[in-house]
Amino acid sequence: MTDETVRPPADANAVRLYGPEFDQRPRDFFERMRREHGPVVPVLLEGDIPAWYVIGYREVNHVTSNPGLFARDTRRWNAWDMVPENWSLLPFVGWNPSVMLAEGEDHKRRSAAISDALDAVDRTELSNDCERIADQLIDEFAGDGEADLGSQFADRLPPLVMMGLFGVPEAEAPDMIRDIQNVAGSDENAVAAYQRLQESMGRLAESRRAHPGPDVTSRLLQHSANYTVDEMVSDLIPMISAGHLPTGHWIGNTLRLMLVDDQFAVTLQGGRGSVSQALNQVLWEDTPSQNNIGRFAVHACELAGRRIRPGDMLILGWAAANADPQVQPPAQGAGAGNRAHLSFGHGDHGCPFPAPELAEVVARTAVEVLLDRLPDIELAVDPDELMWLPSFWVRRLASLPVTFSPAMVPY
Repeated sequence: MTDETVRPPADANAVRLYGPEFDQRPRDFFERMRREHGPVVPVLLEGDIPAWYVIGYREVNHVTSNPGLFARDTRRWNAWDMVPENWSLLPFVGWNPSVMLAEGEDHKRRSAAISDALDAVDRTELSNDCERIADQLIDEFAGDGEADLGSQFADRLPPLVMMGLFGVPEAEAPDMIRDIQNVAGSDENAVAAYQRLQESMGRLAESRRAHPGPDVTSRLLQHSANYTVDEMVSDLIPMISAGHLPTGHWIGNTLRLMLVDDQFAVTLQGGRGSVSQALNQVLWEDTPSQNNIGRFAVHACELAGRRIRPGDMLILGWAAANADPQVQPPAQGAGAGNRAHLSFGHGDHGCPFPAPELAEVVARTAVEVLLDRLPDIELAVDPDELMWLPSFWVRRLASLPVTFSPAMVPY
């Protein structure tokens, strides 16, 4: 090991990438980081482990567009000896044979198979399934005149859709959903939950291999990419998690925007014209996917004037890059159709086609059905009382309490 690849020293001005400002006021946090440090910020993760936080839009694009210089394989990291055994971020950093950490031809083979398996999803059928599930969830609280749209609707709809798309047995769905949420929570439960998910995905892969069905898992196993069961286990976890958590928070964050922003008042009175605009605006301003670990420097280099060592970790700040004033579109008017945000990632390891399209079908359908069913919905609290749950990965409300006129529930 050369001097270039020893454990990275913590920068004297490193910023802790956690705390109330980071959780509750991220735009203020990003603005301060940009002002004090520029587009690449020295940071400390939980446990005071050093890394670089890339928050400039141009710099994030540069990193994600150069896999030969900034690679995905986490085994390159030069700070592994600093990581405690039960580190809460370990499920997202520990190496595994998943497509998310694969490189070169292996990554191309598997990402192409994933795209093919997802592209076979019938969009009309998906929309119909979302409408059915949305109606079922709304039926549970429509007669009450009040609800928490987070826990009772937005958080529940996408996982129910994902379980069906991937052929997960109904009996196993609740435990799998709970474990996915625990992993994303990045707390003391994350490592054990990830281990249980691996076991669940193994059972799913074996079941679908023995009894194929019209689902994404079966199509992957039958694909010419020749997936092994071990590869399937590693790839199903990020695929189902990505379809579940960010989509649910996308729905919740969009409903919040439409309830607090006068621009969308007409939509809340029964129209649909602004739902797509609200969904897009949320991806710029409160994207569910906040950060990604990340990339690891293959060679020594400079990035925005920072000296990057071989093996240094670079955290990709999707939300921070979206807030870069050099690219941030206006919230209304000309920026309404601007989809150049980084909320689905970028480069070879960005969210694979057509996953963003399918996620939008789910989110848009969920919001439209809710507004059709409960057109006079209002926030039950002052907007300033809404709190965001602490998470390194996602932007999610702790709750979204609303009131509305009780509606008749068909039986």
